[in-house]
Amino acid sequence: MSGKGADWLKGMVTVHIRGGEPEELVNKALAGGLQLSSIRWTSSGLLEFELSVSDFFGLRAYLKETGCRAHVIERKGLPFLLVRAERRKLFAGGIVLFFALIFMLSSLVWSIEVQGNTKLSEDQILLAAREEGLYPMQWAFRLTDTDVLSKQLVRKLPGSTWVGVEKKGTKIIIQVVESTIPEQASLQTPRHLVASSDAVVTEIIAEAGRPVVKKNTRVKKNQILISGTIGGEEFSRTVVARGNVRGLVWYEFEVYSPLVQHVKVYTGEQKTKWFAVIGSRALQVSGFGKSSYTASETIRHEEKVSWRSWSLPIGRMKESVMETRLEDRTLTEEEARSIGILQAKADVLSKAGSDAVIRDEIVLHEKADNGKVYMKVLFEVEQSIVKEMPLVQMQGE
Repeated sequence: MSGKGADWLKGMVTVHIRGGEPEELVNKALAGGLQLSSIRWTSSGLLEFELSVSDFFGLRAYLKETGCRAHVIERKGLPFLLVRAERRKLFAGGIVLFFALIFMLSSLVWSIEVQGNTKLSEDQILLAAREEGLYPMQWAFRLTDTDVLSKQLVRKLPGSTWVGVEKKGTKIIIQVVESTIPEQASLQTPRHLVASSDAVVTEIIAEAGRPVVKKNTRVKKNQILISGTIGGEEFSRTVVARGNVRGLVWYEFEVYSPLVQHVKVYTGEQKTKWFAVIGSRALQVSGFGKSSYTASETIRHEEKVSWRSWSLPIGRMKESVMETRLEDRTLTEEEARSIGILQAKADVLSKAGSDAVIRDEIVLHEKADNGKVYMKVLFEVEQSIVKEMPLVQMQGE
């Protein structure tokens, strides 16, 4: 053990020497075997040094010989800490209880997270884990070894090839790898690909079947684009037509946009509430009483106690209740027009498909009346224009 550590265990005191012959006191004490350290003169002319508690009692004889008096100004070390703890039994007991509670809480399994499952449900996996003794609020030292637990879960979960169990602080992570079964291709009947709407073809790619239209051709709804019949009249056969055909489609929208909008704003007034969090429960500790706000929005922020990779299920939560109000915002006709067109574009793309692209927009008519801007807008959209039509249906016709 280092010298400082040994001194802390024995207990050290710092003293000031008054009266008598201080230099003679130091010389005799050192000659008598006492260990004095940090010997110095203070700004007020007093001699100061440090010594252990046992040496302090041995210093009395030399104080009498030299006519000096010793005044203790500082005490440090384990003996004095124990004395203070004896005087504050309730406080010391609280500290012991606190650390005991932290140890108990960190020895529990508070949450189980399942990862990697697609076909197996989370409830199915958690039920199998519970049958093996793994569930929330279980003592960690009562759990089976993770390697053994992994093998047992694989046997209980049909369709899994590997199950990993990892403990991170108070959380258990179950990683599942499921067996992959190749999907069987569904049987498809021969078909044509036809136009889903009137359009002008911009691109046609036939993967299977016979293309019957070309780029820049105007087509009608239900017109065949890629035929499922290939070959000559004598040697023709039917196939499942596949491919991609894109074209320009036109959408006409009637749009109206108000010149006055109701907007939610924050007033800057807020009320803060603090909660002590243990597991999934929260106990309010400050900010009691209802807020007087007519309208408000609540934002929660939670902090958990953590140390390195350990995360304990205790912490605190801050709840901020912020006052809001509705304000009227007056728009210019140009701003209302832009907002209306943006809304119409969103409607067009939701109708035309995720791969659609708006190529052009034309405002056919526009007027402002009764606090609103009315418009008739024509959108030119490039999108997929194919839909399937079974050959059986065509033969029936």
